[in-house]
Amino acid sequence: MYPLLTFIAEENYILALLVFVIAAATDGLDGYLARVMDWQTELGKILDPIADKVLLIGTVLILWMNSYIPFFVMAVFVIRDFIIIMGAAFHMTVYETAAPNPNAFGKITTFVHIGYLAGIFVDIIFGLNLMSLMVDICVACVTLVSLFLYGLNWSKLTAQLHRE
Repeated sequence: MYPLLTFIAEENYILALLVFVIAAATDGLDGYLARVMDWQTELGKILDPIADKVLLIGTVLILWMNSYIPFFVMAVFVIRDFIIIMGAAFHMTVYETAAPNPNAFGKITTFVHIGYLAGIFVDIIFGLNLMSLMVDICVACVTLVSLFLYGLNWSKLTAQLHRE
């Protein structure tokens, strides 16, 4: 994680892209193997999403600080992840439930975030100007829809737990 942020801070975007892609790919592989090989643990269900959020939010924050990402995109990323972490912690503590399983749209959102950030790096490295305000708005909208769906799922779960 720190080498990625250091490479960005030093404007070594090729190495930053390489580290980012490797981190994202190995995280995906880790999750896939855990599910397929039945290596999942309760601790892993908690730590893996937090590690994802640290990777993505750390990258978003430093790219925003270097003016490569608009404030509203950074804010939506951070607010979504903060609310998801607090919501999960609330449910696990108050209702004594297991770590929540991510929904399909949450996984799609993570993939969109990874693609967006990789695209930012490619834009910086090659000066392609592929990223635009429209892309930023689309990514922010996907992120907000994901947050809404998590909230809807938690509301349903809360109602179900109150009925029991």
